Amino acid sequence: MFPEFRELISRLKTEDLHFKHLFDKHNDLDQKIRNLEDHVNHVHMRQEEIERMKKEKLHLKDQIYQVLLRHKAESQVQDR
Repeated sequence: MFPEFRELISRLKTEDLHFKHLFDKHNDLDQKIRNLEDHVNHVHMRQEEIERMKKEKLHLKDQIYQVLLRHKAESQVQDR
């Protein structure tokens, strides 16, 4: 996810607890979704749960991206 921000992600995971929480939650959801999709019994309820989790994961990804953009912009201002 976001290979262009690899270094910033590594740094923020150790320096920013909010970012680490978002990142970890995203990864946890990703793993849960994969596990469910691998073992899905085509039960309607399970499909709805997977879709809900995918939407939550996408929302987390958007939040992560916004944090990355903000930190990138802040570091560019500091470099001037």
